[in-house]
Amino acid sequence: MNRVLKMFQHAVSGALLLLLAFQAGAAIPEQEQPSGLTVNFLSHAGQVFRNGYAVNTPLYQAVNRNENFQFAEITQKRPFFGWIVNSGQSNTLQTAYRVLVASSLENIQKNIGDCWDSGKTESDQSVNVSYAGKALQPNSVYFWKVKTWDNHGAESLFSAVAQFKTAAELVDYATARYPQQKQDVFASAIKPLTNASWFIDFGKDAFGQLRLTLFGQTATDTILIHLGETVKNGRIDRTPGGTIRYSVYRLGLKSGWNTYHLAIHPDKRNTGPQAVLMPQYIGDVTPFRYCEIEGYSQPVEKNQVVQEIVFYPFDESESYFSSSDTVLNQVWDLCKYSIKATSFMGVYVDGDRERIPYEADAYINQLGHYGVTREYSMGRYSHEYLINRPTWPTEWIMQSVLMAWNDYLYTGNIESLRHLYTDLKAKALLPLADESGLISTRTGKVTPEVLETIHFKGTLKDIVDWPQSGILGLGKKEPGETDGFVFRDVNAVVNAYHFQAVNQLAQIAGVLNQAGDQKAFAVLTQKLKAVINEKLIDKRRGIYVDGIGTDHASLHANMFPAAFGLTPEKYIPKVNSFMQSRGMACSVYGSQFLMDAVYDGNNPEYGLGLLTSTAERSWYNMIRVGSTISLEAWDNKYKPNQDWNHAWGAAPANVIPRKLMGIEPLEPGFRKIRIKPQPASLEYAEIKCPTIRGDVLMSFKNKPQQSFSMNLTIPANTTADVYLPFWSKTQKVSMNGSPVKCRKEGNYAVAEGVGSGNHFFELTR
Repeated sequence: MNRVLKMFQHAVSGALLLLLAFQAGAAIPEQEQPSGLTVNFLSHAGQVFRNGYAVNTPLYQAVNRNENFQFAEITQKRPFFGWIVNSGQSNTLQTAYRVLVASSLENIQKNIGDCWDSGKTESDQSVNVSYAGKALQPNSVYFWKVKTWDNHGAESLFSAVAQFKTAAELVDYATARYPQQKQDVFASAIKPLTNASWFIDFGKDAFGQLRLTLFGQTATDTILIHLGETVKNGRIDRTPGGTIRYSVYRLGLKSGWNTYHLAIHPDKRNTGPQAVLMPQYIGDVTPFRYCEIEGYSQPVEKNQVVQEIVFYPFDESESYFSSSDTVLNQVWDLCKYSIKATSFMGVYVDGDRERIPYEADAYINQLGHYGVTREYSMGRYSHEYLINRPTWPTEWIMQSVLMAWNDYLYTGNIESLRHLYTDLKAKALLPLADESGLISTRTGKVTPEVLETIHFKGTLKDIVDWPQSGILGLGKKEPGETDGFVFRDVNAVVNAYHFQAVNQLAQIAGVLNQAGDQKAFAVLTQKLKAVINEKLIDKRRGIYVDGIGTDHASLHANMFPAAFGLTPEKYIPKVNSFMQSRGMACSVYGSQFLMDAVYDGNNPEYGLGLLTSTAERSWYNMIRVGSTISLEAWDNKYKPNQDWNHAWGAAPANVIPRKLMGIEPLEPGFRKIRIKPQPASLEYAEIKCPTIRGDVLMSFKNKPQQSFSMNLTIPANTTADVYLPFWSKTQKVSMNGSPVKCRKEGNYAVAEGVGSGNHFFELTR
């Protein structure tokens, strides 16, 4: 029996007991206490680390000890708090809260909020509750907890006590961050190669360091340590090519038993002036899965060799996915792990070769992070980092607006939008427009003044996809990943991005009560949609061309407009058909937008086929070639200098929860959720999807055109619109055994406003 069904049955049993108690005249029990407390998105602001390892010293004690401790610091004068509302009853909404913030453990334990006692505040807000007490002092530890009331009249107990420390200097706005964390991984396999050499497999590639406990017979023993990401003929590949890593270290052994920590050699390219550097308390790291010890004749046991992996704090238990398709399950595992493994810098970077943040990597990484864990600080920090350190591709500049909107949709927090609004408007590149509204970087409009507004020093260049032929790793005769895209002054992909940036700026302006901007951007959005579809659709073929002045149509010219909702309804079938005819003629970066276009175009069978493909240009191929982290390209031959640790190759980490399972925010901060699975021919799947308000649990059984059933758990203090397949007017839909009213929307029957709790939906002919 699957996990979701067990949880569902347990919850139903609890609800029945509650009903029986109520009928017998018993009082309704107290609401469960809030959990998942966050301050500025940090769930564990009170956790203390020493050189990356979590320790048991409480934060309020650690700040006064002379140790090399690390912990998060809150720099914002008025931080914001959040919590998860818990209830055993269905249709639960918070109606009030009380937050206590205290300067001492003694006060908080006595329910004394000497810094802030909000009192019973009538509100359904359980995320982004801004501090409204006495001015917080620098370098101080504070304690807080919360209790809630709900629409059933239940009052909760106070939550467990949480802690946070303020920074030495407090400012109006700053994104909080965790220190990087370490975890010890022991070998999954050790085998002798000769009498004096050993081969060690840690099971997965990871950024980290090596710790060894070895015996030296004399003080003059010397061994060689080889680290690598790939193997050849049963040994670590010494010449793996590209930026796939291999390194060797000489280690002198002292006599007797000693523990050695291998100091990783810094790489000139990824420790240069533009690169993000590892913090001193961690030291440099390298990606490796395999280790060889050469020149050591003693036995080697698993506990003697440790892979110390480094990552941004990550809770694997916050998400899971499983289905009836074994390839899909492996793809999910690869991509989920890739999000954890590539978080080693504490900011989204482009893998190991440069360790530089790029907008394109960050956009996919951000969505993937949201899909696999309840963590929002790294995504926000990375987005804000790139505002002032943009990269050269035209489209990627505009991705900053898309990331800002994602941040707001998933968190419901307005503060970053407010802080960066002027910058976000500049990132839409409005000064590059001609009289029709279409933009170009090739018509003399990229002035020093424009570059200054976007904080960029360099030359903007349209990219479409990466790599392009003849650039950084590809020869002039190698085709690159642009599907033969013909670059013109007015570029279809660039202008699809421009449309999306302006469209989302209109929504951002509305959120910020910038009424004039909202109206202007909304008008421009409609103008752009009309002109793009007028000038860039070949009406005879019903598909988009690459730009004005060419009749060449690429996958990219069609998938980006489709992904951004530009395509008129009458052209969607032809655009879908064309995209399907091109296959995966895009890079692993481009695949994010292809998958969005396919699923948003209601073509789920093709989407499932791409996710489960075993062709060379597939996520499964990354597994087949031997990687455990998503690659920078589909295969080494498509990018000769690629690395094996690029999160931009992990699009399924967000496509599976967002599109296949269909869990997305309908209202910011998941106040309302859309549940819209698109299973196609997939017979069974189950997921645990984290949100800022709690977990969505869902499983379905699917026999297309015959039967469909779904177990669904919606977190308290939210509602959901639930989309079910629509086969015919005679079909029957029930929720928890009773008929449910649905509206028809395309190929779906939609149950609107479903409340929190556990629900069983069944659809029959």
